[in-house]
Amino acid sequence: MKYYIISGEASGDLHGSNLINALKTEDNDAAFRGWGGELMQAQGMTLVKHYRDLAFMGFIEVLFHLRTILSNISFCQKDIEAYQPDALILIDYPGFNLRIAKWARKKGIPVHYYISPQIWAWKENRIKAINRDVDALYVILPFESEFYARHKRAVHFVGHPLLDALSKRPQVDPKDFIKKHDLNELPIIALLPGSRKQEIKAMLKVMLQMVNRFPDHQFIIAGAPSIDPSTYAPFIGNKRVDICFGQTYDLLDVAEAALVTSGTATLETALLNVPQVVCYRGNWLSYQIAKRIVNLKYISLVNLILDRAAVKELIQGELNPKSLEISLSQILSPEGRKKVFVDYSELINRLGGPGASRNTAQLIYKHLQK
Repeated sequence: MKYYIISGEASGDLHGSNLINALKTEDNDAAFRGWGGELMQAQGMTLVKHYRDLAFMGFIEVLFHLRTILSNISFCQKDIEAYQPDALILIDYPGFNLRIAKWARKKGIPVHYYISPQIWAWKENRIKAINRDVDALYVILPFESEFYARHKRAVHFVGHPLLDALSKRPQVDPKDFIKKHDLNELPIIALLPGSRKQEIKAMLKVMLQMVNRFPDHQFIIAGAPSIDPSTYAPFIGNKRVDICFGQTYDLLDVAEAALVTSGTATLETALLNVPQVVCYRGNWLSYQIAKRIVNLKYISLVNLILDRAAVKELIQGELNPKSLEISLSQILSPEGRKKVFVDYSELINRLGGPGASRNTAQLIYKHLQK
């Protein structure tokens, strides 16, 4: 069968690649075309457009790029129609994907949504579009099943795909990592400033101010593979900082702590058992708008799943050198680390075991066979 898959972010590229791999096991004649990144392409998908060309973050930024977004939607629709897939698989990225779902329904193309839009956070009225346009919905967070049940929408809870991604990889030996990257023996603090240029520009400057405040540690930036090294250079300058591209998991394996931009990376860091401080700073106007319409107590997935402040979140004005230094010192202390590890253990239990990719692939293929 022919599958058209749309992912608009780095995390979606990872989960999409694992889903493609699982679908190939279920369907020997599977063919794939779509939007994503190198990981999905490596699994055999014909890559139409890279997610780095789609990453617009914030209300104001979306308005500035509205013409490009509308052009991408039109191009995507034409490409899907030319390909004539047996199924359209959408991965998160709701602002774009829900528009495509509405169009696909009118064309009679089965729509499968993997990783539900976070309508439990805001735009709850999107449930109407989901009920109308989406044939099957696969959710990955334990509380999402209850949310959709309240709206009388049937969903499949498949588990979290990060458990798949992390269970398949061998743990990195710290000595090998240090030797490979020509590092010193000081404990490592990982900096994860995000996978979008906007995030990096907003977060990395304040993160790097910790370098001189923690001289007994070395700082390493997790460079996003889709970002040119020149983006990081102005912030690094002559600071004693290294950067590793496309090796975020390996870096976290050997890190003592991490400063992490809010997003999927907060959950990845937790599942790799690394104490973290969650950071977020966006466009001022976009943040003011979001603060008034987003119905959430927390911004990190760790805290949302546990429903408590298990990891420290520094948002907007709170993300300053003094607060960041205090928060980082806390998770480097023995008492702070002990508490974090207990919370992480509970988090893993709530997410269940691995198998999200396999479960979703089996459900999609079974649905198509009907």
